[in-house]
Amino acid sequence: MTERLVTNQAADEERGLENVLRPQTLEEYVGQEKMKESLRICIEAARQRGESLDHAIFYGPPGLGKTTIAHIIAREMGAALRSTSGLVLAHAGDLAAVLTNLQEHDVLFIDEIHRLPASVEEALYPAMEDFQLDLVVGQGPATRTVKLDLPPFTLVGATTRAGSLTSPLRDRFGLVYRLEFYEPPELEAIVVRSAGVLGVGIDRAGAAEISRRARGTPRIVNRLIKRIRDYAQIKADGRITKEVAQEGLAWLGIDEAGFDDMDRKVLLTIIEKFNGGPVGVESLAAAVQEDKGTIEDVYEPYLIQAGFLDRTGRGRQVTKLAYDHFKRPSHLLM
Repeated sequence: MTERLVTNQAADEERGLENVLRPQTLEEYVGQEKMKESLRICIEAARQRGESLDHAIFYGPPGLGKTTIAHIIAREMGAALRSTSGLVLAHAGDLAAVLTNLQEHDVLFIDEIHRLPASVEEALYPAMEDFQLDLVVGQGPATRTVKLDLPPFTLVGATTRAGSLTSPLRDRFGLVYRLEFYEPPELEAIVVRSAGVLGVGIDRAGAAEISRRARGTPRIVNRLIKRIRDYAQIKADGRITKEVAQEGLAWLGIDEAGFDDMDRKVLLTIIEKFNGGPVGVESLAAAVQEDKGTIEDVYEPYLIQAGFLDRTGRGRQVTKLAYDHFKRPSHLLM
């Protein structure tokens, strides 16, 4: 299967580009205004008191800036950022190795924190609450527990599945934020900024055309601007106008709604094979030959948010918007 251009997952080879385009401060960070204002106050208050920021967790679909916010928090607090993932911390010993290397006021970022094993999560509780780590030393009858003091630090968690977080873990975060999909004007500002960082000429109409098809996701905006930069360099004079953006997006297979081939396949399969739905996600996954989890985590969030798909108790069902988009009669739509 070829790589999706509009996936909101970051490929390894793209991380360097993401780092270049990543905003460095809250002022540079576009969108999520309520979250930014709350963070700005909490960070300033913590700095004035000389304390670490309270533990924070960010949740929402991939590509909306959770990792970027962790970097900004560390920079605004004048602290170092240590990054890891819930997949990497397989044992309590892995967590202990990370925590014992932290310095005072460091920011520890755990991506996909909902994937922490239960044993690791339980070891994290005293570290979050009391800045202490309980270590088990020895074996058999000689086993004993040793408490190790940790420097005050800030844990920043990120997850795409807030519902998978356990209540004890979620309740230990003092700051909880949901990141929402971006509006086109916000994405347009990101396009203009990223084009400037990359040294690409772009006019407002070209930026608006790209942002309108970026599925409400900054990561996708940055991926599109990079690809259309290449198209403009070879096929135009290097400057991105509305016409160049339209041609480049057509070349990339991105339609007016920001859909790629797989999005269209999902919606058209429901329309043509299942009479518009409802259809169970297992049946849909089999019909489009895609993993059930991928459909739920990658494809559905935007299709639902944009109003093309409904998730009902009986299954997935397309809306009138989907019929209209594909110019299909919707007389069977209930």
